[in-house]
Amino acid sequence: QVQLQESGPGLVKPSQTLSLTCTVSGGSITTNYYYWSWIRQPPGKGLEWMGAVAYSGSTTYRPSLKRRTSISRDTSKNQFTLQLSSVTPEDTAVYYCAGGRRYSGNSRDEYDYWGQGTQVTVSS
Repeated sequence: QVQLQESGPGLVKPSQTLSLTCTVSGGSITTNYYYWSWIRQPPGKGLEWMGAVAYSGSTTYRPSLKRRTSISRDTSKNQFTLQLSSVTPEDTAVYYCAGGRRYSGNSRDEYDYWGQGTQVTVSS
């Protein structure tokens, strides 16, 4: 059974970099044809796919966030990490990591695995 767990600070100051890690257990992030995504949900809004790292290590990002987003992975720890720079209060959201054979979707049923989500608030 594949499980995902997000970790990172719950409060980030404006202009700083948000950094979150997703630890995957019960499966490998190098499994062929699987993509590992970061998705967020601002208060009162829908899910927003941010980007993903593929089984091969390649990355892809939402165009509107590409300039501020970086996703990396550590295969030795079976983890992948999100960094979002120059955050503003509009980046306040519940952040999820998810995995599946698809990516870039904004619907839960497009992914096989989900973390429980972690609240990140951007405030001074």
